[in-house]
Amino acid sequence: MLKKFFIICSGADTDILDNCAIGEQNKYAGIGATVFFTAVMAFIACCYALYTVFDNLLAAIAFGFIWGLLIFNLDRFIVSTIKKRNNIIDEIIQASPRIILAVIIAVVISKPMELKIFEKEINQVLLEQKNDLTLANQNQIAEQFTPDEQALKADIQTLQSEIATKEAEVNALYDIYISEAEGTAGTELLGKGPVYKEKREKHDAALAELQALKSENKSKIASAEAQLAQLKSDYELQVTTSQPIIDGFDGLMARVNALGELPWLPSFFIFLLFLAIETSPIFAKLLSPKGEYDYKLEDAETAVKTWVEQKVNERKILLQTDQKLNNKIYNDIAEEDELYHYKRKKARELMELQADAFFEHQKNAL
Repeated sequence: MLKKFFIICSGADTDILDNCAIGEQNKYAGIGATVFFTAVMAFIACCYALYTVFDNLLAAIAFGFIWGLLIFNLDRFIVSTIKKRNNIIDEIIQASPRIILAVIIAVVISKPMELKIFEKEINQVLLEQKNDLTLANQNQIAEQFTPDEQALKADIQTLQSEIATKEAEVNALYDIYISEAEGTAGTELLGKGPVYKEKREKHDAALAELQALKSENKSKIASAEAQLAQLKSDYELQVTTSQPIIDGFDGLMARVNALGELPWLPSFFIFLLFLAIETSPIFAKLLSPKGEYDYKLEDAETAVKTWVEQKVNERKILLQTDQKLNNKIYNDIAEEDELYHYKRKKARELMELQADAFFEHQKNAL
């Protein structure tokens, strides 16, 4: 039963192959098994590839089953249409388009399998790429907030500098009026004289200005710090919002590109394996000698071809004979007086009817 199934998969004519030797049947059963298991591998590869895209197992299995059937049908068509001929050059020319198609199918099947085989290595490459993308994303977002942040920090530093300058001025005035009171500077008179009072008033006025400046600048600094905190919150929100996009950077195209970052030799050998599997039925038919099945198939095809050509020639001869008979018959009839007078009578009647119709038409027009 299994052998019969694989023979059907090979695309061979079962009616002819049933009358061939066991060895011939086994050869086509092997070819059919290769076609079948290639379709199975295509089904598995497509399921994995589509699962990485849709993340839905049922959808991946459904599309994978359709893809497996398509590959099975293509492989069966490729193998079944290769005919053994008496000239190896003709066979190679006949098989070359099918070999190209087989290479394309091998590439399509092997790539998802390579992604699965090297999944751990691909995940490592994707992790490094995600880390780079995360850092690049943070830097790009930071560039949007950096100008405003630097401007606010500069404003805060300016406000603090104004306070520090005013404090230094007040402290200097304090030292001046204290020195005046102690008699160590200024008039060098000990005690709180008019000069002392003048310097003390100047200090007190500056101190009042310092208090007012501190109050005003602290309010501005608090507002600037609140804006800085809001910028930091907005920055963290954008980073958090965009991070899931980076975390989801593991689709089919990303994995294919990551596979390209790995050494090419292991991937190339896997491709060669699938290429050998895909093209093996074709080369098996090309390299094998012309067998019993090929002779019987050629006999059946040439018999049909000969029968069709014979029917076509018979129809051509029949047509030529019929044309000659018709020409002779019509030539004989054309010489008969009875037929001449009959056609003359009918032509006369037709012309009279046309004349009457034209007269009626002209009469109505008037």
